[in-house]
Amino acid sequence: RNDFLIMHLRIRYVNTGTVKESGEKHKGSVEIPNLSEENEVDDTEINVSKKKGESDVLKDLMRTEGTTKVREALRDYLKALKTEFTLGMILPTKATVGQELATERKLSGNTMQDSVSPQSLDIVGVKIPTVKILMREIFNSPADELYSIFTTKELVQKFSKCSAVIEAEKGGKLQMFDGCVSGEYAELVPSQRIVLKWRCQSWPDEHYATVALNFKDMAAQTELQLECKGVPVSNEDSTRQFWKKQYFEEIHILLQQSKDTME
Repeated sequence: RNDFLIMHLRIRYVNTGTVKESGEKHKGSVEIPNLSEENEVDDTEINVSKKKGESDVLKDLMRTEGTTKVREALRDYLKALKTEFTLGMILPTKATVGQELATERKLSGNTMQDSVSPQSLDIVGVKIPTVKILMREIFNSPADELYSIFTTKELVQKFSKCSAVIEAEKGGKLQMFDGCVSGEYAELVPSQRIVLKWRCQSWPDEHYATVALNFKDMAAQTELQLECKGVPVSNEDSTRQFWKKQYFEEIHILLQQSKDTME
């Protein structure tokens, strides 16, 4: 299991530090019985045990400083797992190559429409069947502020919670979510439109989608219209969910935090 591997690496890290200080080697184990996205990391139970006959030195250290290190590892692991899942590392199984679909959904909250228009012969880059995804989202922000969230490195890093490369000019590089998303800026019209050459790390090599973001100013609000053309058929659902959860929902949170700070 991945969580076992992560814990194994962290145990080795703590053992190494102890060996450097005392010259002694100790063996033990860490058990995490309730690791789940539903539980807060700080509330996660961490059980430490030592091999029979071993000293209590390492056990005592693991219950204090070691527990803090383990929880830091858990936070990184859960974030990486969530990102990989929504990027399609775990692929949907119901997509059928060449299948003609046309769906339009009404969603709750600020999402006005989430429509998908697969095209069995829509070929972009690598010759694979692709689809076009259309989405619209309302944000409580003027267009210029929302535009800056997609083009300012500091703001991108805040809502993505990861380091990023943002070169907001024509031909400039784009890299987000620890390299899971990459591409470049193809067109920028301040406060109105952004066009990206965009791909997920899990997609076929050198295959990119074309993402167009249109900002429709509505006084204190902005309607963001997204068109993502050239998405591999097998990644249709995961790509839509990724934009909804990793982009839209996180940007809503960032805007609310900014509003609360000003108040």
